[in-house]
Amino acid sequence: MHEHQQNRLDGQRAALPDMDEDGLRHSRRVVELIKARIEAAGGTISFADYMNLALYAPGLGYYSAGAAKFGAAGDFVTAPEISALFSQCLARQCMQVLRALDGGGVLEFGAGTGAMACDLLRELEAQQCLPDYYCIIELSAELRARQRAQFERRAPHLLGLVTWIDELPESGMKGVILANEVLDAMAVHRLRWHESGVCEMGVAWRDDCLCWHEMKLENPHCIEAVNALESVLPQRLPNGYETEINLGMIAWLQSVSDVLQEGAALIIDYGFPRQEYYHPQRNDGTLRCHYRHRAHADPFLYPGLQDITAHVDMTAVAEAAHQAGLTVAGYTSQAYFLLANGLMEIADSIGATATRQQVDIARQIKTLTLPGEMGELFKVMALTRGIDEPLAGFAMRDERFRL
Repeated sequence: MHEHQQNRLDGQRAALPDMDEDGLRHSRRVVELIKARIEAAGGTISFADYMNLALYAPGLGYYSAGAAKFGAAGDFVTAPEISALFSQCLARQCMQVLRALDGGGVLEFGAGTGAMACDLLRELEAQQCLPDYYCIIELSAELRARQRAQFERRAPHLLGLVTWIDELPESGMKGVILANEVLDAMAVHRLRWHESGVCEMGVAWRDDCLCWHEMKLENPHCIEAVNALESVLPQRLPNGYETEINLGMIAWLQSVSDVLQEGAALIIDYGFPRQEYYHPQRNDGTLRCHYRHRAHADPFLYPGLQDITAHVDMTAVAEAAHQAGLTVAGYTSQAYFLLANGLMEIADSIGATATRQQVDIARQIKTLTLPGEMGELFKVMALTRGIDEPLAGFAMRDERFRL
């Protein structure tokens, strides 16, 4: 690692809140697991393997253990926690699809606190368009409990529609599949360009700590992805350039295609089209970590206690979806998607009279839509099968031409 990079990371670590003893003990257990995997592999594992362990190791990983992740007490806030307006607009898009299909169900990947599911079903109920069922794929027992509690507190009469499962159903479904901030949490491979070629950035154990370690690029899927990437970029990436490739997304989209018999999959995540994602000036990739509402770039800090994410190559999503037999039916920013689905009308219908409530709603709208907030960074993509009519969420601006 270059000295200026290390100095930057040291500064970020110093600015982060301190960890309590219970947290440190938990993180040490995660480190010991990762260290054992590194030793078993001969001294180095891929960053994708590291990220999978840090996030998903049973009972230990960030998403598998019981610590709060969402909201003020956690590490980050997602759009459904910021405002119910987000889920109400999403419900309007779901309503169009369900009515076009004369019914169907909704399947959500990783429902977080359950806020989106609860607000979305309440809006569909208000529009007299409840789905036949609402299925949540959730691996975390702690999050399942929080999701159930959300419904018991705010919409107990809708709990009968909700079921929790560990994996996608074997038989095909008709309806809507929702994936809000799912792809960004998939494990990625980290790559570095040199004049002599491309290497993979692995993870090793040196001087009693986890660290980056260059590996020979041997994974055939990585090699194929690098070759494909270099064949379409207008110029070779510069020496020392580092970035990520998400290989798991391809298999995930194939599984979505396998289960979606008729309907739409709505993918909402932060990312860029390929030409922006792999821009020469984005030479340190998009890897980001979140701990107690602080974003930083050190994935080896507090393994198991911080979120690790990477932005999404939306062009790669579109290509993989097309190869899986799905139609890319729309692509736009979160701001345009929400506005096209009636954001301002829904906000007006709340009929806020108190000044404080009006100010709060205005703040929520700004956070969801302004370019400097979530409005431009977050993108929405619709993948369909058997839906011919244009989707409402992309009527204001459809940017598939940018992919």
